[in-house]
Amino acid sequence: METLPYGSWPSPIDAALAAAHDGKPEFVGFVGDEVWWTAPRPAEGGRRTLVRRGADGTEEPVLPPPWNVRSRVIEYGGRPWDGTVVDGTPLIVFVNFADQRLYRHEPGGTPRPLTPVSAVGGGLRWAEPQLLVDRGEVWCVLEEFTGEGPSDVRRVPAAVPLDGSAAEDRAAVRELTAERHRFVTGPRLSPDGRRAAWLAWDHPRMPWDGTELLVADVSDDGRLTAPRTVAGGPEESVAQADWAADGSLLYASDRGGWWNLYRDGRPLCPREEEFAGPLWKLGQRWFAPLDSGLVAVVHGRGATALGILDPESGEVVDAAGPWGEFDATLAVHGGRVVGVGAGPLGSHEVVELDTRTGRARVVGAAHRDPVDPAHYPEPRVRTFTGPGGREVHAHVYPPHHPGCAAPAGELPPYVVWAHGGPTSRSPLVLDLEIAYFTSRGIGVAEVNYGGSTGYGRVYRERLREQWGVVDVEDCAAVALALADEGTADRGRLAIRGGSAGGWTTAASLTGTDVYACGTVLYPILDLTGWGTGETHDFESQYLESLVGPLAEVPGRYAERSPAEHADRITAPFLLLQGLDDVICPPVQCERFLARLRGRDVPHAYLTFEGEGHGFRRAETMVRALEAELSLYAQVFGLDPAGIPTLELDT
Repeated sequence: METLPYGSWPSPIDAALAAAHDGKPEFVGFVGDEVWWTAPRPAEGGRRTLVRRGADGTEEPVLPPPWNVRSRVIEYGGRPWDGTVVDGTPLIVFVNFADQRLYRHEPGGTPRPLTPVSAVGGGLRWAEPQLLVDRGEVWCVLEEFTGEGPSDVRRVPAAVPLDGSAAEDRAAVRELTAERHRFVTGPRLSPDGRRAAWLAWDHPRMPWDGTELLVADVSDDGRLTAPRTVAGGPEESVAQADWAADGSLLYASDRGGWWNLYRDGRPLCPREEEFAGPLWKLGQRWFAPLDSGLVAVVHGRGATALGILDPESGEVVDAAGPWGEFDATLAVHGGRVVGVGAGPLGSHEVVELDTRTGRARVVGAAHRDPVDPAHYPEPRVRTFTGPGGREVHAHVYPPHHPGCAAPAGELPPYVVWAHGGPTSRSPLVLDLEIAYFTSRGIGVAEVNYGGSTGYGRVYRERLREQWGVVDVEDCAAVALALADEGTADRGRLAIRGGSAGGWTTAASLTGTDVYACGTVLYPILDLTGWGTGETHDFESQYLESLVGPLAEVPGRYAERSPAEHADRITAPFLLLQGLDDVICPPVQCERFLARLRGRDVPHAYLTFEGEGHGFRRAETMVRALEAELSLYAQVFGLDPAGIPTLELDT
């Protein structure tokens, strides 16, 4: 065992390795008997491709570059593809990111557009396509811009002809129902084809605040008629709905304080745990009914498991395996269930559960250790005490190296990670970006601060009108607790986060003296600007619940904004921003830096062409990760080998 100072341990996990393993499989589905999914390609410009698993177990990408299977509906996107088998041949429809058109594709051929391009605003966008071959249509969500502004937009369930007749003709797209709500999910047809169900909500609510579950009759001409609300409301979030084989309607509602499952209004398995989550992407799926009457579920309190629910007994039997977290994507075929799982020692994999045998196995994107797993972090699930005695959930990753130890008496530096959302959660899974730091002797603490999901509605609503307060306090409580217990060096604490986590990071640097430095990625920095047109439509009124109504508490918006308090910041920081980001646009960073000018605070501002909200290109992730480590090295007095020095301006 070699004795070296924290932060100087040699690590086989470099930034290029971490970038190469960024991203995960998403949106699993069956095409006939085959399992398909979307997969990241960081080295190919950050695109996502469609992958199929053949009968012999081999995986192959279906679409070559530059095809990019990704929707931009509500900017966070949604399920971008669907497939079936027609006359023995796969038939696929997918959304291409570059033009947002819906395409038809048979492997071996060239994709053919099904929808037109619109020159108005953000154009025409599509999500949650469902192939209805017998009707000759694709049912999906249409997002249509009506002007140049980010909120000049309408959304409605729509049917696209499968024969390509709408490829140049917007009028050939058939709207399934009259426009009634600002936001909708894709309609799900009942087994007999006579009814359809979907979710809807309106500003200023977000889907985790309150949604309506709508059911309509399907008329002879294929329109959705007489829609009525059967569940949900302003204070009840229905996160997903689907039909069981017997025609009953299943849905996940948090009316009891937790997202639990209901069948035609009756609870199936009432528990103080979540059977759904925040609907950030259209088409997320936490449950899937099987033909047998059983229901595949992703559920848990904090961490999530894949299980099979028996609606008659209310019992859930979970799949055995190394996966401690499952994502909100499920598909079923006969007695087969497919999802995406990961764990502290393994990255996200496509997992198949055979409900007849109870056996779970990896069928795609199998984890392979790129380095000796002895270099992986060893996380600890912790619950800390925040202000007022409230619980704060966190994952603590101490520095870890199989061949290195720090000198006796030295305490390690720690970086607090604040997740985005903020209505979200940090899962306990292998992340090589975390390993990049811990294997060098820098600890990481992921904080699921008040407002995070996975712990019930009461915990989630701690952040209501308290954004910039509760999240900042909870992160600080964890950082200081680690220092007080002798786990972390009080003088070498940092904080980092992206998007809403970037907000928490910047608010922590301007509002506390806990941290010696921070890394702020594609952040919100000016609440007033962000709440009055500087973001996209989906989140344009999010602050009404997170901060309060702007018309009633305008002073609160200024009081909490880091951009208004640039004069308070004294700690060095790194600011990272994609220039194509329409959710947290560069103008927020530019305004903040303009107000900081002349204050002699060491900082760096790195921008990236072609990157939006969240980095997807390998070269971007390498530059950002190395710059972050260099910041900590300079501030904490560390000596990591082979890292380019980040130039800090004042």
